Amino acid sequence: MTAPTPPAPPGHRAPGTVATAPAPPARRAPGTVATTWIDENAPVLTGLADRIWGYAEPSLREWRSALATAELLRTHGFTISWGTAGLPAAFVATSGDSGPVLGFNVEYDALPGLSQRAGVPRHEPTAFEGDEYAPAYGHGHGCGHNALAAASTGAAIAAARALRGRATVKVFASTGEEQLVGKAYAVRDGAYDGLDAFLDWHPAPVTGTGWDVTSALYSATFSFLGSPGHGSNPLGTRSGLDGVLLLTGMIERLRAGNVSPSGRIGYAIGGGGAPNVTPDLQTLWVYVREGTHERARTLYDKVVACAGAAAVASRTRLEHRLVTAIREGLGNRAGAELLHHTMSELGPPAFTDADHAFAVRLQEAIGRPGSGLAAGVLPLRPPAEPDLGGPSSDTSEVSWTAPHLSLTAAVVPIGVPLHSWAATAATGTTIAHAGLLAAARYLAAAAVTLVEQPETLAAVRQEFAARERGPGPLPAGAEPPYHLPPPAFLEETGQSARPIRTPPVSAELLGKI
Repeated sequence: MTAPTPPAPPGHRAPGTVATAPAPPARRAPGTVATTWIDENAPVLTGLADRIWGYAEPSLREWRSALATAELLRTHGFTISWGTAGLPAAFVATSGDSGPVLGFNVEYDALPGLSQRAGVPRHEPTAFEGDEYAPAYGHGHGCGHNALAAASTGAAIAAARALRGRATVKVFASTGEEQLVGKAYAVRDGAYDGLDAFLDWHPAPVTGTGWDVTSALYSATFSFLGSPGHGSNPLGTRSGLDGVLLLTGMIERLRAGNVSPSGRIGYAIGGGGAPNVTPDLQTLWVYVREGTHERARTLYDKVVACAGAAAVASRTRLEHRLVTAIREGLGNRAGAELLHHTMSELGPPAFTDADHAFAVRLQEAIGRPGSGLAAGVLPLRPPAEPDLGGPSSDTSEVSWTAPHLSLTAAVVPIGVPLHSWAATAATGTTIAHAGLLAAARYLAAAAVTLVEQPETLAAVRQEFAARERGPGPLPAGAEPPYHLPPPAFLEETGQSARPIRTPPVSAELLGKI
């Protein structure tokens, strides 16, 4: 059965027509000085996006991407402080020391399995990992964080230049967003304290803003430790894989009758191995999502109970580690209204006919209607009712510390899902360039408005202050995952290596269970 074709977003361009921005308003556009700098430095920003796209570095190991981003900021007068919350690839860049404190969000991690040639409308991975028995595609920017990093960096530089002496601009370059790690630990440790507003955006198939929320999430690993043996004679051994498979079976039963419409449970099996060795260590990595962090905790506790039962049934020992936990995002209507006005004034991304033609070919390659690119700005978007769940981001933790102003800009065609090879094919092209430049203009202009119109910033902050807020769900003693950086990175950033967490010990060495 063929799915019905969704209605075209406002401003959608039919095939064969030219995507043009609306005529500029007669009055002075918002943030003119800042947006002019972005236009004049567009090749620098798109070049940074393309470099990060080419690096395609995984979460918590974005060494070259971080250095490239920091270098551009340093060139424009920002001071860099490395190692936010003990995470080597994270940093805070600062310009100015007076006036309102405005934060900008930078992320630059890629996703596993999404390697793909840029601008090619068919699946052509460029990198492979693993071996003949466990083939896997390499990493790719299927979420557009290469564009996110470049746009936010450019917006911060432009805003700092326009607001010199009137505001303090901070860039929070966060590592491991795809694993929801970096900001959760940075917020817990106070890195975002003192912000008057936090400006953020995310790549998407559409351009718009609202005050909707993201889902809360718990991330944990469950390692089952048994005793190894020869695969041809498994009697008397204890298989860690048995524990993992029993847990996944119970998770599927939870999905059937214990998960609300806004809940989600996802997992990935790690550990590898060979058929002729009974695996003594196998790990399941689990994401638990819900509309609120209280409901997420309830569902997470059910998964923990199932893991304990799986260990008993498989006669293995369970090691359970909470990796990260985040609350749901808090929207800010006053901030969304400012962003929407700014976006409407500046107009949508300026896509070309060539961009549109590639978009149609890419849509057809994945079985979606050839509807092209969303060339308009969507109406202001309120929270969905009812809440049926959705994506999560560790930026939600920042929204409990400072007003969070967030928007989306089109960097992939309509109907192309993020976290797919098709998205990677688009995020390395001029489609992403147009989207990121538009996002940079929106954020920079909004930042200037917040300072030049104190009543607007006051309204944003008043709405934030009216929210009841408490401590986050991440325990004080939790430690973030750590990957040892290359020596050259440590030397260039002035950091020191710290010990790697040792793996759990086999139950075989601990006596019978």
